[in-house]
Amino acid sequence: MNYQKIIDQQRTFFNSHTTKQISFRIQELKRLKKLLKKNENLLYEAIYHDFKKSEFETYTTELSIIYEDIDLAIKHVKKWARRQKVSTSLVNLPGKSYIMPEPYGTVLVIGAWNYPFQLSLCPAIAAIAAGCTVVLKPSEIPARTSAIMAQLIHQNFNSDFFTVIEGGEEETTNLLKIKFDKIFFTGSVPVGKIIYQAAAKHLTPVTLELGGKSPAIISEDVNIDMTAKRLVWAKFLNAGQTCIAPDYVMVHSSIKNDVLASIKKHIERSDYRIDNHNYTQIINDKNFDRLNHLIDPDKVYIGGKGNKEERIITPTVLDAIDFEDEIMKDEIFGPILPVISFESIDDAIQKIKKLPRPLSCYAFTKSRHTREKILREISFGGGAVNDAVMHFTEQSLPFGGIGESGIGNYHGKFGFEAFSHYKSILQKPFWIELPLKYSPYSTTKLNWIKRIMG
Repeated sequence: MNYQKIIDQQRTFFNSHTTKQISFRIQELKRLKKLLKKNENLLYEAIYHDFKKSEFETYTTELSIIYEDIDLAIKHVKKWARRQKVSTSLVNLPGKSYIMPEPYGTVLVIGAWNYPFQLSLCPAIAAIAAGCTVVLKPSEIPARTSAIMAQLIHQNFNSDFFTVIEGGEEETTNLLKIKFDKIFFTGSVPVGKIIYQAAAKHLTPVTLELGGKSPAIISEDVNIDMTAKRLVWAKFLNAGQTCIAPDYVMVHSSIKNDVLASIKKHIERSDYRIDNHNYTQIINDKNFDRLNHLIDPDKVYIGGKGNKEERIITPTVLDAIDFEDEIMKDEIFGPILPVISFESIDDAIQKIKKLPRPLSCYAFTKSRHTREKILREISFGGGAVNDAVMHFTEQSLPFGGIGESGIGNYHGKFGFEAFSHYKSILQKPFWIELPLKYSPYSTTKLNWIKRIMG
């Protein structure tokens, strides 16, 4: 496939200025929503085929978020794209100053496999809202899901505006050799570094949504039952294959046993078990083997069982873990939850800070002092207090990482901004001009300039 030709055609279409029309953007967003709604059953079938993700989880964690993104963009894109008046300093009066959002141009969106519809289409929606043309490269790992996205988009969109390129490492490598106006990537830290290096050769701006070991910190004053209930849902949703899932729990030693018992109770009450159709598979054999290797049988509090043929690992909690254990070396990305006890919040924070800055952090506490200490002293992308994962659903909050967990953010208006350049304009009339800045220079002029600007 001639990728350069595809990008050249998209750039030509972008330069026609069609995508800069707000009516065009709204029209294409409505087209996408109508297309997805009409073909929901195909989407459910595809994702179930790839890793047995249930219709319930597919709708609540993928399609509902996509629909919300589209609706929000349709409602607000006219406002987002409007030029913004800003103040003008005395030295430039009677001029006026304003900021004009303009689309970056032709962009590449590289999606992730764990939420294959949402993490591919939501960035594409933001790019469309901003007025860009879009090349979407979905993950090849859920092959049926990738194929159905390609089929539906190819059949319903002009490829000069929005197209899908399928494939794996080779195809992605070849795409990255071409200059784009923006690259948006969701995935692992190692691959994110490769994307960043490739983009740097063209000075292409990037948004990198990566991951890391996101901690949950439980102080001694919490509602134990509600804390455990929320953690179990957040951790074992999608079989733990969530970039913002609590990667490990740090719990005050005085309540650790009670927290473990409550977590066990909520796991046993949940749908997250081998014989339930609402429990998602591990995506492939490679990841199943990696996760299975991380489970130390001597430290299993509950779970630890796997079925390789079905690629399912039961919700697993590991006790008596410390930061030297192998499971604490890298992001888990599966249904395994290590539990580490601490004696003081200062000690917990210091240990967390020795790891790379995570994508998310969750503080469970009733104490204002403890909450503020965690939020002030731990650097992370985003998070929640007394909940986990749900901050992702708030369109008014920017979603993104910091350091190794990512660069840039998106969601709602922040997604529009991720694919927009904000052009700064000073506009002045011809009818008047103060002579102070022009030569010949003099002490009198300098004194006036100091009065005006000092």
